[in-house]
Amino acid sequence: MKVITMDPKKCVGCRNCEMACAFASSAKSCEREYSNIKVYHHIEDKLVMPVTCFHCEQAWCMQVCPANAISRDPETDAVCIDQSRCAGCKMCILACPYGNIHFDTEKLVSHKCNLCEGEPSCVTHCIAGALQYEEIETYVDRKRSRVDTIIGTRVKHAEQE
Repeated sequence: MKVITMDPKKCVGCRNCEMACAFASSAKSCEREYSNIKVYHHIEDKLVMPVTCFHCEQAWCMQVCPANAISRDPETDAVCIDQSRCAGCKMCILACPYGNIHFDTEKLVSHKCNLCEGEPSCVTHCIAGALQYEEIETYVDRKRSRVDTIIGTRVKHAEQE
């Protein structure tokens, strides 16, 4: 299973990902309101964080949709909204614990990341390399490796004292 991963240490806050997503999603505008990825700036913490749908294994949005407009794409494993079936009730927005589902006030339907059918525009247009589209196991292995390095360094320093 492939997912979009983020490295906030690399993100420069350019918002290219938002513009690329908005253009790919709406085919009419690069405005942030059409984007399914949002870049949050936490100035006091000196942190910039791009956030998008996690395509949860147990997708609550899919479970609560009364119109059955949300399903999992068999090829990309993305949790997708069929806007032609969406009733605009916003139950999915309420159910998402991460706030990654948005509402189109013109079409009166919900929208979210669909992984651009396996080639996420946000990742392709990330100039800093903060976004990656990779196998979940590759990501987990990389994180474990970082943690092992940190722990190893701390143990080595503790032994030297």
